Amino acid sequence: MNGRWNPTVNILQCAFSVAAIFLGSLTGAEQAPKFPVIEGDFVAHNFKFRSGEQLPDLRLHYRTLGQPVRDADGHVTNAVLLLHGTGGSGGQFLAPQFADELFGPGQPLDLRHYFVIAPDGIGHGKSSKPSDGMRAHFPQYDYDDMVAAQHLLLTEGLGVQHLRLVFGTSMGCMHAFVWGETYPTFTDALMPMACLPVQIAGRNRVWRKMLMDAIRNDPDWREGEYKEEPMRALRTAQDLLVIAGSAPVLMQKRLPTRDDADKYVADSVESRIASLDANDLLY
Repeated sequence: MNGRWNPTVNILQCAFSVAAIFLGSLTGAEQAPKFPVIEGDFVAHNFKFRSGEQLPDLRLHYRTLGQPVRDADGHVTNAVLLLHGTGGSGGQFLAPQFADELFGPGQPLDLRHYFVIAPDGIGHGKSSKPSDGMRAHFPQYDYDDMVAAQHLLLTEGLGVQHLRLVFGTSMGCMHAFVWGETYPTFTDALMPMACLPVQIAGRNRVWRKMLMDAIRNDPDWREGEYKEEPMRALRTAQDLLVIAGSAPVLMQKRLPTRDDADKYVADSVESRIASLDANDLLY
C-alpha cells in the first residue's frame, strides 16, 4: 500500500468492517489498545452553541494513532477523522473487530501511512457533558455544535488544516454529512456509514422517543436534579439501546438458545447500566 486513498478498495474493506462494529457504537465499550495510542484533551474557550448558550471551557477528549506527515510548508497531509455513534466514544474504534481490520499493514487505514484522530463528541466519553456537574443546565447542543467543536480540535488543537477522510458511523455518519456541507473543501473524501442524510424518523426516532420518555417519566428523574440515578429509567434505556444497536441475524447466531439470550441480558445488559448517566443519555 502506497498511502494513497483508493476509494474502491478501501471503501469496500471499511464497509465490511463497519458491519461488525455497529453494535459497539451504542455501547461505548472501550478496549485495551492493540496499537499505540496517544490521548489528550483540547479546551475550546468561550465556546458558543447555536442555542446562544456559552461555555467558558469546552473540553474535547481525543485519541490519535499513527504519525502526522507534513509537507514542505509544515501542513499535515495524512490525517483521517473517525467519528463515533450515539452513546459511544472514540475509544470504540480500538475494539478488535474494528482496529484489527483497519489499522494494520496493508489495511485501509494502515498506520504506517495515516494519522488517525478519534475524538469523543460533546456529551460523550471524556469530553464535556452534563454529568461533569452542570446536569440539566448544560447547554443544549446539536450536530452542528459537535462538528464545530471537532473543527476547532483539528485546526487549533492539533494543527490539522486538511483531512484525507472523514469516516463516521451512525451519529458519526450524520456528522460526516454535516462536515461535507459546512466545510466542503476541508476533506478529500467522506465515508458516512449506517445513516441517511434525512431527518431522524421512523424506528430510529421511535426508540429514541421511548428512551427520552422513560427518563422524563421516572419519578426519580426530578427534572435532571436527581441525587441518585433514576434506575428504572436507565434499565429501560439500556434495553432499548441493545435492541437499537443489534443486528437480528448476528444476535441469533451468537445467542442461539433461550438460555444464551437470558444469560446475555443478565451478564451484559445489567452491567452496562452502571456506566450510564440519565442526563448524559437524555442529551
